[in-house]
Amino acid sequence: MAANEAGIEVTTPTTGELVTEQPQPHKLERKWTFWFDNQSKQGAAWGTCLRKVYSFDTVEEFWCLYEQVFKPSKLPGNADFHLFKDGIEPKWEDPVCASGGKWSVTSSRKADLDTMWLETLMALIGEQFDEPDEICGVVASVRQRQDKLALWTKAAANEAAQMSIGRKWKEIIDVNDKITYSFHDDSKRERNAKSRYNV
Repeated sequence: MAANEAGIEVTTPTTGELVTEQPQPHKLERKWTFWFDNQSKQGAAWGTCLRKVYSFDTVEEFWCLYEQVFKPSKLPGNADFHLFKDGIEPKWEDPVCASGGKWSVTSSRKADLDTMWLETLMALIGEQFDEPDEICGVVASVRQRQDKLALWTKAAANEAAQMSIGRKWKEIIDVNDKITYSFHDDSKRERNAKSRYNV
């Protein structure tokens, strides 16, 4: 019996009986996890409100989740959505992230943030970066004055890889302004640490 993507009825050649085939889900290269963090609670230490929400590994699951839940414009102020590779926590302390950093871009319009977020998610799960193993995940941060998107990577000191990722990401999210890269180590020491790279 031939595979049937549309989930329609087909006749089996041997028995002539009608069978409805279910479409097979489209598996992704790897599993991804959505996280949620609401930092609006006064005095709460960073990361104490971070929650793993859902892991997925098919295109169909992704679209269902995205359409129903995971749009930054639906978030309350001071909240974050994270999409990270399964097994990596969106924290500086995670061993995979510890020597890394992040590319950052800001947005003053919720519609722009939603668009850049979706384009980034599709690029990540669709393995569109030349250095896919270098990517940890992405964070959408909703703030009162300006929203932010940050693409986290593993090896901050690998300038060639970071520049390649930065250029590709800038093209994916279609921004003309400069985007910057900061090392997690710098950010731990100084709140407004200077960026190391920019494209």
